[in-house]
Amino acid sequence: MMMTKRILSLAASAVLLAGCSLIPFYDRPAAPTAAAWPTGPAYGPEAGDQTGRPAAADIGWRDFFTDQRLQGLIELALSNNRDLRVAALNVEAARAQYQIQRADLFPSIDATGSGLNERLPARLSTTGAPMIERQYSVGVGFTAYELDLFGRVRSLKEEVLEQYFAQEETRTSVQIALVAEVANAYLTLQGDQDLLRLTQDTLKSQRQSYDLIKLNSGQGVATELDLRQAETSVRTAEVNLAQYTRQVAQDRNALVLLVGQALPAGLEADLAEGHGLDAKGIPLADLPAGVPSALLERRPDIRSAEHSLKAANADIGAARAAFFPTITLTASGGTASTGLSELFQGASRTWTLAPNIVVPIFEGGRLEASLDYAKVTKNIEVARYEKAIQTAFREVADALAARGTLDDQLRAQGALVEASDVRYRLSDMRFRNGIEGYLNTLDAQRTLYSAQQTLIVTRLSRLSNLVTLYKALGGGWSERTVQGRDGAPAVDAGGLRAGMEPHTGEAP
Repeated sequence: MMMTKRILSLAASAVLLAGCSLIPFYDRPAAPTAAAWPTGPAYGPEAGDQTGRPAAADIGWRDFFTDQRLQGLIELALSNNRDLRVAALNVEAARAQYQIQRADLFPSIDATGSGLNERLPARLSTTGAPMIERQYSVGVGFTAYELDLFGRVRSLKEEVLEQYFAQEETRTSVQIALVAEVANAYLTLQGDQDLLRLTQDTLKSQRQSYDLIKLNSGQGVATELDLRQAETSVRTAEVNLAQYTRQVAQDRNALVLLVGQALPAGLEADLAEGHGLDAKGIPLADLPAGVPSALLERRPDIRSAEHSLKAANADIGAARAAFFPTITLTASGGTASTGLSELFQGASRTWTLAPNIVVPIFEGGRLEASLDYAKVTKNIEVARYEKAIQTAFREVADALAARGTLDDQLRAQGALVEASDVRYRLSDMRFRNGIEGYLNTLDAQRTLYSAQQTLIVTRLSRLSNLVTLYKALGGGWSERTVQGRDGAPAVDAGGLRAGMEPHTGEAP
């Protein structure tokens, strides 16, 4: 037992010796974007004082999407969506990989036991007579444990740790995208239902006009041309009716896929009724844009790219350490005897200690190439990190430009619908009183129908833009609004962030 304690003490000392790191000091690359959002006519007036308002990324999805039907859909999706489930399982897989790599920092201590019974014939025996040999042994020890004097194993551990953090951020990014996809799918369904109802009403009106013209044609009041023009409008509306009926069905199918299960009967019936895209029916909270630099902390895809960059940086440390000697230890201690009754007597103690050192002398350029590859990989990750920042900046800028113009477009489109409606009514009145032919009425009706369709599409674009801006600013990771946050969402990693942060600089 005394020897076993010495072996364990030796293992602990070996762990303490390992502490040097050759990982380059990490310096976050400068953001390759402007320090402020674009300005100009498309972006509207400057935002007012945002003091006291939570950042867009901290607004919970229940506080941003106040429609109860939409909240129910998002809740179902977060519980059942398969893409989100795969992303969560990828996090668990990355965590297991980290724990496997981290275990290399410690010796694998095993207890062993063996027994041997062997009969030797007379011609092989040293006594000239048949012999039976017996040998028993028990022990504890470790085999080929690498003393991490130059940080190779530690660098690999930190590389895998950063990859784990990147997977966690990717899972958060998938959740944010899922919340936005469900919201947009819901809005699209409402918009297509509005278009379907509009088409049904328009088709009913056009059929009435067609029946009237057909009656007048039989009496010689309307011409064949008037009749065919009216029929053209009816057929066009019938085409649109089939199109929007199909789109509404496909919109429901898209929701079912995102939600990950069949829609509950009550929710299915509620969606079938349709509630329209009136801003009073589907209110969405306004969003403060903040400053571009905040995206570095609030967008999980940017944080994921930075963790991948840190992983590549740690890999350089492992490649550097490969140039230095590798020292491994094999040690064991226990007892051995020819009889079980004597196995644990003091005189039967055994021990072994076998240090081994390997010094690289000639590798044919392999080590240099490995280091060059690690440096190039880091440069690739730098470019990907910078591209993630640029992409995020562009997404937010586009959404701000849309927000700055869609309200004006919506107001103008509403005025166009009102003017087109007045024109149609006047033209229809003149036609029914025989003042003019049906051509002007038909043109006015088509203009009104097109303007009403565009108004619905513009309402959908305005609401979808707010959803896109919410997503682009990093919103959707939290169910409820979080006050006083200082950055990224916490990682539930069993204490990894709290107690195992990666090394970020070279040891002196």
